[in-house]
Amino acid sequence: MAQEASLTFERKTVARLRRFPREPDQFVYGLRLLVALVIRGLLRLYNRFEIVGREHLPNDESFVLVANHSSHLDTLCLLAALPLRRLHRAFPVAAEDYFFRGLPRTWFAAVVMNAMPFARQIRVRESLFICGQLLAQPGNVLIIFPEGTRSKTGETQLFKSGIGALLAGRDVSVLPCYVQGTFRAWPKGRRLPRPGKVRLIVGTARNYAGRGGEKSETGAIARELQRAVQELGENRATR
Repeated sequence: MAQEASLTFERKTVARLRRFPREPDQFVYGLRLLVALVIRGLLRLYNRFEIVGREHLPNDESFVLVANHSSHLDTLCLLAALPLRRLHRAFPVAAEDYFFRGLPRTWFAAVVMNAMPFARQIRVRESLFICGQLLAQPGNVLIIFPEGTRSKTGETQLFKSGIGALLAGRDVSVLPCYVQGTFRAWPKGRRLPRPGKVRLIVGTARNYAGRGGEKSETGAIARELQRAVQELGENRATR
């Protein structure tokens, strides 16, 4: 009986945390800020975290950050680049089928990361619509990894055309970013991160308001952003 009650409580809590958009909660805000400060401190101490190109980040407008993805550290690095005052308006786009299953993982994704659940298999258009609504409001930040999942090799995978569908015809800035060193520090399959230099490189903003929403155009936008992300990593490596 007790086990059944516990399972019922867990299911209801997970369902509540998965609801999006979320209602403002001062306790959650305070906890999120505290955890963010701890994470930023650990990144600097443990991974000698460095941000290059922070000056490219817009001040108050809504914008999108896109980056390569090979580690859970990637999201933490991108969030750490933002001013604390924008933390509650920053939404990492997270796979619903991975991050919003089970209470501990769901709680961390929703409360600590403020992640937006994104349906990768079904209801993709619905998820893109919610992303569009967030960008239509001033001051929101979307963090998106267009590869869709973490790379198993550290090499950047193909960007999915969904990022093009989101940006085509929309007057919003998108900044390509390259996260360097996170694959070695915490690759997929490793339980805990190891120390090692991690760097986030933020590129200059782009805008695709003048592009159409045809399939050929959305695919081209995805490829352009992938090249921009890869070039950031290559240019930095040659310095």
